[in-house]
Amino acid sequence: MYDLAIIGAGWAGFNAALKAKELRLKVCLIESDKIGGTCLNRGCIPTKTLIASAKAFLLTKKSSVFGIELKNPRFNFVKIQARKNIIINQLTQAMQSRISGIDFIKSSALIRSPNEIKIDARLISTKSILMATGSSPSQLPQLKFDREKIISSDQALELSEIPSSLLIVGGGVIGCEFASLFSILGSQVTIAEKMTNLLPGEDKDVARKIEIIFKKRGIQVITGADVNVPDMKNYSRVLVCVGRTPNTAGLGLEGLGIKLDKNRIAVDDYLKTNLANIYAAGDCASKLMLAHYAAYQGKVAVENIVSNNTQRADNLVVPACIFTEPQISSVGLNEENAVSLGISVEIHKFDFRASGAAWIIDETEGFIKIVTNRQTQEVIGASIIGPSASELIAILAMAISVHLTAHQIREIIFAHPTLAESIHDVF
Repeated sequence: MYDLAIIGAGWAGFNAALKAKELRLKVCLIESDKIGGTCLNRGCIPTKTLIASAKAFLLTKKSSVFGIELKNPRFNFVKIQARKNIIINQLTQAMQSRISGIDFIKSSALIRSPNEIKIDARLISTKSILMATGSSPSQLPQLKFDREKIISSDQALELSEIPSSLLIVGGGVIGCEFASLFSILGSQVTIAEKMTNLLPGEDKDVARKIEIIFKKRGIQVITGADVNVPDMKNYSRVLVCVGRTPNTAGLGLEGLGIKLDKNRIAVDDYLKTNLANIYAAGDCASKLMLAHYAAYQGKVAVENIVSNNTQRADNLVVPACIFTEPQISSVGLNEENAVSLGISVEIHKFDFRASGAAWIIDETEGFIKIVTNRQTQEVIGASIIGPSASELIAILAMAISVHLTAHQIREIIFAHPTLAESIHDVF
């Protein structure tokens, strides 16, 4: 009998398995597809690898700004895709080596009882179960994926050539990343978003800024869009990016009586379901569908299984990053969130046009926006649009975590010339 059976080897399940191994549990990790889940195979790693190539191409095209003369730079999309696949394979091997000592079972899983899971044609017994089955791209009834004309983000990553024209339905994180990527690589891109602005939920100033930048680069942005019957003839591909759906089908949840909350597995503050020894973590149970948050939840779930529920999964200082060009990141409360909670706030901004480091790398579009509590002066949130936003946000995540005030940040000495010193200069 296992101490713990984990279903799903994505970022939640993988990190949970490592924590279980560290705690000397007898554990098995069950995965019907590939180790690494969405993040490694169809999400974070492949998209950011393609984006890195697009960024390199963009820099090459403007090399004359740096005094380097290159004529007619071109990219080879087949080689770009090949590089992506090499990186995925290398990281797959690294993940497999890290789970040595853990029983890795490649199979679908059906939970027959709180202590039994059917894999292939046999049953395994376990004291506890952790479901970490992730999520999949959502589709619209009128725009179902046909894998040719109408595609999901999964299929977009496998294209063999750049679409001449691309309609992206959904202007959220995934839609904006693909819009930025394919626009740089030569597609005529249109984004259709049903809300009044791109990136619903992000800071309004940031959302307005990325829309302005997109339009400057020739991306057509349609907000308040009705995409029930888009004119498909105008586009070579239609990429539907309208969110993700938790993977909960086929696990046997109905027969067990495990409660769901709008398709997600319902869990308490300790990530426990309504059955005492069954837990869930990551996209299948969380409203925050982020790989790093899934990893955090996976570890917390295992600690609670061992300690009989002593650690709440309540750390909400979760940085979020959008790998558009320029990058976007946020952490904590944005201005609208804070005001809606009745918090009296002060807003501090710094434009990258005032940064020496930004001028050196010729990336001056964007700004840092920090929200502080007017009474305590503590940093409670931040949003960044600009160069290296995904790296800079870590500083502000730490500031919020340890309750730094604006005065304390002003007292820190940052190196010059760097992008990081812009955080100091915000105040």
